[in-house]
Amino acid sequence: MKHNLISKITLFGLLLSGLYANAQKTNLEVNIANTVTKIQPTMFGLFFEDINFAADGGLYAEMIKNRSFEFEVPLMGWKQPNSSKHSLNQQSGIATTMKTLENKSNPNFCRVTVNDDKGFSIINEGFRGMGIKKEGRYNLSLKAANHNGAFKKIIIQFIDKDQKVLGETSIVPTSTDWKNYSTQLTATGTEAKAQLKITFEGTGTIDLDMISLFPEDTWKNRKNGLRKDIVQLLYDMKPGFLRFPGGCIVEGKILANRYQWKKTIGDVENRETMINRWNTEFSHKPAPDYFQSFGLGFFEYFQLSEDIGAAPLPILNCGMACQYNTGELVPMAELDPYVQDALDLIEFANGGTETAWGRLRADMGHPKPFNLKHIGVGNEQWGPDYIERYKVFEKAIKAKYPNIIIVSGAGPSPDGEFFDYGMKELKKLNAEIIDEHYYKSPEWFKENVTRYDNYDRKGPKIFAGEYAAHPKGVEDGSKENNWLAALSESAFMTGLERNADVVHLSSYAPLMAHIEAWQWAPDMIWFNNLESYGSANYYIQKLFATNKGTDLITITKNGKPLTGQNDLFASAVKDSKSKEVIMKLVNTAATAQEVNIDLKGSKLQSKGTVITLTSANLNDVNSFAEPTKISPTEHDFKLKGEKAQMSLPAYSVTVLKVKMK
Repeated sequence: MKHNLISKITLFGLLLSGLYANAQKTNLEVNIANTVTKIQPTMFGLFFEDINFAADGGLYAEMIKNRSFEFEVPLMGWKQPNSSKHSLNQQSGIATTMKTLENKSNPNFCRVTVNDDKGFSIINEGFRGMGIKKEGRYNLSLKAANHNGAFKKIIIQFIDKDQKVLGETSIVPTSTDWKNYSTQLTATGTEAKAQLKITFEGTGTIDLDMISLFPEDTWKNRKNGLRKDIVQLLYDMKPGFLRFPGGCIVEGKILANRYQWKKTIGDVENRETMINRWNTEFSHKPAPDYFQSFGLGFFEYFQLSEDIGAAPLPILNCGMACQYNTGELVPMAELDPYVQDALDLIEFANGGTETAWGRLRADMGHPKPFNLKHIGVGNEQWGPDYIERYKVFEKAIKAKYPNIIIVSGAGPSPDGEFFDYGMKELKKLNAEIIDEHYYKSPEWFKENVTRYDNYDRKGPKIFAGEYAAHPKGVEDGSKENNWLAALSESAFMTGLERNADVVHLSSYAPLMAHIEAWQWAPDMIWFNNLESYGSANYYIQKLFATNKGTDLITITKNGKPLTGQNDLFASAVKDSKSKEVIMKLVNTAATAQEVNIDLKGSKLQSKGTVITLTSANLNDVNSFAEPTKISPTEHDFKLKGEKAQMSLPAYSVTVLKVKMK
């Protein structure tokens, strides 16, 4: 009797385990033959905004802060350790700023009076220091006017916090009038917090301006160019587009400090320095030393887009300041200059060299057009004031450039009365692409995977222009870029991909942040003065962007898309160029799950590739200490006939790629 009871218990246990095993298996079907829609080349791209010191002090490789003495406090970033405003400084000297009316865009320069050249120095602190690498070469340039030939030499040194010299060079100022000089320093050590010390041989007065320092090793070795390691991360993503220059920076707190693209092109020296609108936006992260030199301007944005194979997508002010701040408006009767800026930008990007703006582009070194196809009108404005102004832009742009695709905006949120009003009015106007923004919790992203399933297929297309999962807020910096956030975004992105007939563009935001100078988190890429790394969110974006395919196909369970059943999400594409079927499978459950995939409609090769991105702890993050802690692994995979059987790890994103015969 006891033996029979044990047998029955064992049999019951086996039955239960079998049922449990079957419950954990999900059967999926992929229809390779039927293309649902074409996937736009712009499907997954990049959003750049100069927030978190992303331009000056980041992507733009300038190492001198306040190089032309144009900050509101003209000597901000510079210090004179042996000088005092309350002394005649007979044992040193003093540097003061002078203002001239001759150059309205760069009126300030620095006048240095040296009384004792053994005691005087002026030091630039850089952007939270200067990152120098041993044996690295750094190009320095400056303008000087050596009055009465007072000085035989200007000595330039890298120093560390202990005043140890880590590289030295000098300039002989030969002219009493303004003259440009250049030289090169070679670093004798690696230091993330170096500073630049300038001393003089001689006594008297000398004027200095545009003191600039760049690594020689920039992206594409361009003189005074972009930071190589950061651009490489962007290039590796194979982005479909680059949106620039933002973001709220387009709007300005007031219209006077909005982004004006015409002030960011031409000679770098004549680009007018301006306060960055993120300077004091957040009380928890004030950045009074955050300004824009515009050395990274619209020409450089177009050039960067071309470099990384991305379609350029500029966004322009529509006559409205940020509505979170002043909401200042340009009267409708005075809107013409703003509209003309849009028309002139298209000519700058696409015009022949016989046009005024096309000729300027050629003079800057790019005779060929940049092939601009999209332009954005406004950032995330809302309400009747925006719609009224959008209509004027739309009419003027389409009249002159009917093939340019205009991106409009539905406000700052993915729902609510502003969003509903904007969508309703823009649909009436037959808007081509509407920009939607959402910074929400990880739960929201999983719950909204089907957001676009019921969108009007004949209505405007969608640009998911700014989004990121926020586990809490912005207080934890890079800790906000945890695996929970990235995993939930990947689930949502399967929904973007499944609706590629409606969603034509998407981009995570913000793109990057200086680890010691950020205002907003999470961010896709983190950097310091020497290094950069991609967050877990970066690797999700890269995984989708490098596997976007050309044709959307279906992947279903019982004829329905996988949108969270058993914590599973999926999308599938095929690539007509590489002749591959690509399936993206997201498991947000705490346990591994088995899936059987029946691939129908095409003959396939037996070998495939599996790329897996996973981490056991949802709070895990990448860091400077472990920059690839959460990063993809890849291995071969074998099909069984036309079926793929695989185990999806807990908390994972899996990409399965199979070649078609």
